Amino acid sequence: MRHNRYAIFSTIAASTLVLGGLATTAQAAPAKAESLYAPSALVLTVAQGEDPLTATVERAVTLTCAPTARGTHPAPEAACSELDSVGGQFTQLAQPSSDRMCTRQWNPVVITAHGVWQGKRVAFSTTYGNACELAGSMNDSAVYAF
Repeated sequence: MRHNRYAIFSTIAASTLVLGGLATTAQAAPAKAESLYAPSALVLTVAQGEDPLTATVERAVTLTCAPTARGTHPAPEAACSELDSVGGQFTQLAQPSSDRMCTRQWNPVVITAHGVWQGKRVAFSTTYGNACELAGSMNDSAVYAF
């Protein structure tokens, strides 16, 4: 008789644990998407040096483009619009200007962009010989005007 009481108690305890676990699992809500837009959030930097991993960051801003343009960038709407026009291809922003005259002084400046553009990971960097070459290649670009 004692043996049966312990067996019944064990069965009830195990059932309660199993059913309790299932009830807890059933109550968990599925993850919901926060937005209909793919994320577009970037950190943009201008740094002194030629290697993006060791250069000294002089200026940095954040830029979020979806669902609305915002961030610490001084002109987020213009920067997002410009990035959208080139499909997020940062290499297309850097077009050298043929009418800009720069000295050949070697004082490297590196620009970077890290984050996500329309749901895809972005890791961009390019180095210029000096600040004049950077300014000349950006040709009134809003993205790196900070």
